[in-house]
Amino acid sequence: MADLFAGFGTQAESAAPAADAPLAERLRPSTLADVVGQQHLTAPDGAIGRMIAAGRLSSMILWGPPGVGKTTISRLIAREAGYEFMQLSAVSTGLADLRKAIAAAAGLRGATGRATAVFIDELHRFSRPVQDAMLPALEDGTFTLIGATTENPSFSLVSALLSRAKVFTLKRLGEDDLEQVIVRAEQHFGKPLPLDPVARGALIGMADGDARYLLGLCDDLFAIGTDHPLDVQRLAEIVQARAPLYDKGQEEHFNMLSSFHKSLRGSDVDAAMYWATRMLAGGEDPAVVFRRLLCAASEDVGMADPQAMVQVLTAWQAFERTGLPEGRLFMAQAIAYVATAPKSNAAYLAFDKAAALARKTGSLPPPKHILNAPTALMKELGYHDGYQYDHDRPDAFSGQEFYPDDIAASAPEALYQPNERGFEREIRKRLAFWSARRQSGR
Repeated sequence: MADLFAGFGTQAESAAPAADAPLAERLRPSTLADVVGQQHLTAPDGAIGRMIAAGRLSSMILWGPPGVGKTTISRLIAREAGYEFMQLSAVSTGLADLRKAIAAAAGLRGATGRATAVFIDELHRFSRPVQDAMLPALEDGTFTLIGATTENPSFSLVSALLSRAKVFTLKRLGEDDLEQVIVRAEQHFGKPLPLDPVARGALIGMADGDARYLLGLCDDLFAIGTDHPLDVQRLAEIVQARAPLYDKGQEEHFNMLSSFHKSLRGSDVDAAMYWATRMLAGGEDPAVVFRRLLCAASEDVGMADPQAMVQVLTAWQAFERTGLPEGRLFMAQAIAYVATAPKSNAAYLAFDKAAALARKTGSLPPPKHILNAPTALMKELGYHDGYQYDHDRPDAFSGQEFYPDDIAASAPEALYQPNERGFEREIRKRLAFWSARRQSGR
């Protein structure tokens, strides 16, 4: 706790970073106008810009991927709005530390008359009790919260905290934004990056929207001490691409799965393969991809092509026996099959309708003629009386009623209504044939 409040109230006027500090720290913007890629929030007509112009901040949560400016914006917000500033990290701050910070904020407010902005990095790492402990201080204005998180606040923060703070989404930095970052690095060093145009574009791609990571790459390249432009191959030998953002247990996991499934449903085989490879590149278990494929084969292809499930299960089994890298062939084939198969959710919808009907009708008994009668008493009660064995009838169809009597008497609408796509076209013909047979009494 000795350094918990180090620099408290002076962050906005902190000394220049050391010469050996990371390049991202040395080039940290000094005004909100210098922040790239987040103008939708920081511009004068943006949500944060309007708060600063009014000189009054609301508690807020900055949500976005790493390296897009959450920490920088938080510091600059406090400075430009005239607030005292305290920085904490949810990784290293416990409940006792937070209570001391709240007390310090209250004391400083009484001493200086200035409101305090408390920046909490990795806010989602706070437990529920710690999040709850902040609520009274936010409620009475002891401090204004500026939280930063890379995870969806709806999943990671308590609802009471969300109701007291505005959530602002920071965008992933685009190529033009990252180009501005490179230019600033070049201005800092007084010379261009030693890259040819193609390699320069590749470097931006390696950063994957993360300015902090990009500046780290730039620092490495300037340290080489060469003015000869490097090509892509030489660049790849010197620096490493940023690992893709992918959290297998949180929102990114579900976003990728959703994108994959919807691409399959939308018959976009290219996009489906893209999202599958994105998940694998992020370290996802291939079994997760196959499970989603299997769900799509039933939910979205269904009886329009019953072979879709067979194809996926076979590919999955082959993958498990072979493994990577060869196993990607089986996954690709299964993805191609499901994405290009005719689509129908008729069976899925029918099951939902059946469930609703079952809930509505309660415990209606089945008709006696379809009940077995293993005892004499059951036979006396009429069990199995009048049952017709379908295989003894023409076309193996008796036309008997199988619903409970009360449902049958209401002439219910057909639950399963196949489409005119794929194999279900043939099923429609069969159902129409059987319906006609029932109506004729044959």
